[in-house]
Amino acid sequence: MMNVVDKKTGMPYWQKIVAVLTVGWIVIWIYRTVLTPIYPIISDYFGGATDSQLGSISSFYFLGYVMMQIPSGMLVDKFGKKTILIPGFILFGLGTIIVAMANVLPVLFLGSVFAGLGCGTFYGVAYSLTAEYVPSNKRSLATAIVNSGTAVGSGLGLVSSSYFVGTGILPWQSLIWMTAGLIAIMTVVFAKVIKKEQMKPVEQKTKVQEAQLAEKGSTIKQLFRPHMIAAYVLYFSTLYAYYLIDTWLPNFLETERQFEGTAIGLVSSLVFFAAIPGALVFSRLADQIPHKKVPIIIALELMAATMLFIMVGTANQTVTIVGIIAYGFFGKLAVEPIIISWLSQFAPRKSIATTYGVFNFFGMTASVIVPSLTGTISDITGSKVYAFYLAIGIILVGTLIFSLVNKFAKAPTESY
Repeated sequence: MMNVVDKKTGMPYWQKIVAVLTVGWIVIWIYRTVLTPIYPIISDYFGGATDSQLGSISSFYFLGYVMMQIPSGMLVDKFGKKTILIPGFILFGLGTIIVAMANVLPVLFLGSVFAGLGCGTFYGVAYSLTAEYVPSNKRSLATAIVNSGTAVGSGLGLVSSSYFVGTGILPWQSLIWMTAGLIAIMTVVFAKVIKKEQMKPVEQKTKVQEAQLAEKGSTIKQLFRPHMIAAYVLYFSTLYAYYLIDTWLPNFLETERQFEGTAIGLVSSLVFFAAIPGALVFSRLADQIPHKKVPIIIALELMAATMLFIMVGTANQTVTIVGIIAYGFFGKLAVEPIIISWLSQFAPRKSIATTYGVFNFFGMTASVIVPSLTGTISDITGSKVYAFYLAIGIILVGTLIFSLVNKFAKAPTESY
């Protein structure tokens, strides 16, 4: 299946999949980041919302997203990727429209939940498609390319919001309506490009059903092996810091480091743009020396924690910018493709989407916690610095657990 070639374009199907999924992440991340640089404007629009309430906008979105991870993975494995992704993106678009029309915070929160539920179908589809169709010797690099869509989308969301809304050219709702249009376009693209799978009929039961039940029990055990649990913990740690930056870095730069205007979005976007070369370089390295993926992962996590400490531990704007760029180069977007590629060796072959759904569920739990918790810390202490220090500690703990499990726990030897 990896070598399927499109007869019209002569392009291998896996390359088309990588291209389409990359653009899918761009659209998703435009939506995720477009409001974060303009929290003060959003606060004024809704009558003086607190930092905790502003953080809840992202928390409600990620609540819906996390809730969908395991169910969507199971549904994808049962009914097929395209069958689940298309309705998911339609729901994403509906939630975005509700956000654009909201006049009170509860309605905005409701739209955020719907948008999150719709987006929650994408992750399992994306990485089960790459695991199924991308050649193994190109998988880390292909995953990094797909993930680069998150960097491009984040940068576009931050810069466009800072410029068009922050300077008063457009109301904040306009960018949300534009995002809804992009979601509609991508829904059509997915429908045209992604092939519908021939799922196995389920009429026969008896011995076949018994075998499926036995396999399901085996899959559950495989999903909670020590190496899998260590990956979940590490991913939670990685995403905790990343979504702190995603939701609160623009506000932190404005209120505590005296950045102003469009510079807020531009500087914040450096995290994501610096991540693209980092992801490509380290993923290529991991593909070339696959037996060294664990040391590479550990080294990147420690470097990310160090750069994050440098970023928030200084009042000097130049040093802050250097820390931001360095964190982007070594951080989540650089290490995530390698973790995903490393994880694939432990994933049950017939439950790939479920595996990635469970993996992403535990990791993305951080995205639900960190926006509102950081807002609460800010309301109580008057600073977000303490929230960043907490994130650094969480990275170090998660990396230690991952390191110890891979050093002392026996890796499974049976083929899935």
